[in-house]
Formats: sequence, structure tokens, C-alpha cells
Amino acid sequence: MPQAPSSSRERGRPRQFDLDSALDRAMLVFREKGYHSASINDLGIAMELTAGSIYKAFSDKRGLFLQVFARYTSLRNQHLRQRLEQQPNGRARIAELLHFYLESATDVEGRRGCLVVGSAIELQVLDSELAELVREALQRNLNGIITLLEGGQQDGSINRQHDVQALSGLLLCLVLGMRVAGKMQDLPSQADLIATALRLLD
Repeated sequence: MPQAPSSSRERGRPRQFDLDSALDRAMLVFREKGYHSASINDLGIAMELTAGSIYKAFSDKRGLFLQVFARYTSLRNQHLRQRLEQQPNGRARIAELLHFYLESATDVEGRRGCLVVGSAIELQVLDSELAELVREALQRNLNGIITLLEGGQQDGSINRQHDVQALSGLLLCLVLGMRVAGKMQDLPSQADLIATALRLLD
């Protein structure tokens, strides 16, 4: 006996997709275009999803951005932490931090831009919750640099006379500036840039 056609409930099931893969594709759109310039159509094409599927899964563009932002910062922080853990002292960890941001500001990766930096530029037009997420991410970056500097002062690889608060702010401006510059063009003399920056620790 022939089987009856599938029920309307089965036909109406939402499309299944790999969440992490979809978020990674959306991440590229947000990085390249920014939050406000990224349209649902742009995101749908990149994620290979219909607008309806995006709304079912994430409610709206804002909900999608929240998940993308959380994934972006988590992956970046995990990768950086793994690299820093391999370094012998605070000074070497600051050098590795600079390498990490320079690599991120180079070639295709640099043109895509940093989601945190790009969102910080849009800070004044983001709603309060999104703006707070960006501020918290920047504060975590600053706190991380402070920890590296304090560790370097304790192990003797960084001059103990430095004001850690002032130096951390300067280094944060430097690494964020790398990402902004990398959006437009590769930074020249990368080795010289790092060597010059490390003199700040003497």
C-alpha cells in the first residue's frame, strides 16, 4: 500500500543547520559591513539561510549579532590565551600579543576587520545592551594587558617603575589602532613596530 504524503507538520519543520558554521558566516558579514550596514539579505546569503529561518532561529538581526559577538570574543580570547601561555615571561607575552594583533590586521584577515573594534566605532548608534557588551569586551582587553604587565614586572622582564595603568591604556590604543589601520592596508615594518613598542617596557 502506498505511503501517505508527509504531514503538514513535517513539511513545516524549520530548516536544520549547523549553528556554529552559520554564526561564523554571519560573523564575516558583521566584521566587513558593521552591525547597521549588514542587512538580513546579506546575512541570509552568507549563512545560506532564508530570512524566515534566521528570524525563527535568532528572532531578529540583533539576536543574531549577540550570538555572533559572543562566539567571536570567545574564540579570539581562547586563541590568544593559548599563544600567551607558551611564552616564558611578561615581556614575551606582550610581544606575542602584538604579533597576534598584527597578524589579525594583515592581508584578508585585516580587511575583514575586528568585530569588537568595528562595533566600538558604532558605539554611539548601538542600543544600550549592545554598547555595554562592546565596552565590556574592551575592558576585558585592557584588564588582560594589565595582567601581562604586572606579571612582567613581577618576573623582572618589564621595568617596575612603569605606571601599569597608563602603559596598559597606551598598549590598548596601539593594538586597537592596528586593527583599524589593517582594515585599509597592511602595516609596514611589522618587526620594527613590535621592537619599538617593546621599548616602552624598558
